[in-house]
Amino acid sequence: MVIVDSTVWIDFLAARASPETSFVKREFAGRKIGLADLILCEVLQCIRDEASFERIRLLLTMLPVLDTGGAALAVASARNYRVLRAKGITVRKMIDCLIATFCIEHRHSLLHNDRDFDPFEEHLGLRIIHP
Repeated sequence: MVIVDSTVWIDFLAARASPETSFVKREFAGRKIGLADLILCEVLQCIRDEASFERIRLLLTMLPVLDTGGAALAVASARNYRVLRAKGITVRKMIDCLIATFCIEHRHSLLHNDRDFDPFEEHLGLRIIHP
C-alpha cells in the first residue's frame, strides 16, 4: 500500500498540480493508497471552517485509515532517530520520524513532497514513490 503524506494531501486539496497529486488522482479510486491516522490528523488540523473540515474528513476516510500508535512504533521510531542522529542527520519533525518508521515497519511505500523523508530512504530503507 502507498501511504500519502500530508504534504501531498495539502497540495491535492488546494488543487496544485504536481507529479504527486497526479498520482493521487490516478490511484484514489483504485484504493491502492492509504492514510495513516497521524497524517489524517495533520491534514484536518489545518482546516479552518467546519463545513470544509467535514467535507475533507469524509473524503479522506473513504480510504483505509491505518492506526500507527503503540509502544512498538515509538521504540522503533526512537531507534531510527538515533541511527540518523549518529550519522549527523537531525530529524526536524518527530511526526515524520513516526510516519517513516511506520511505513518501514509495515512495508508500505510513501508518497511525499518533503525532503525530511530522504534520509529514511537513503539510510533506513524507506520505500518512496517517485512519480
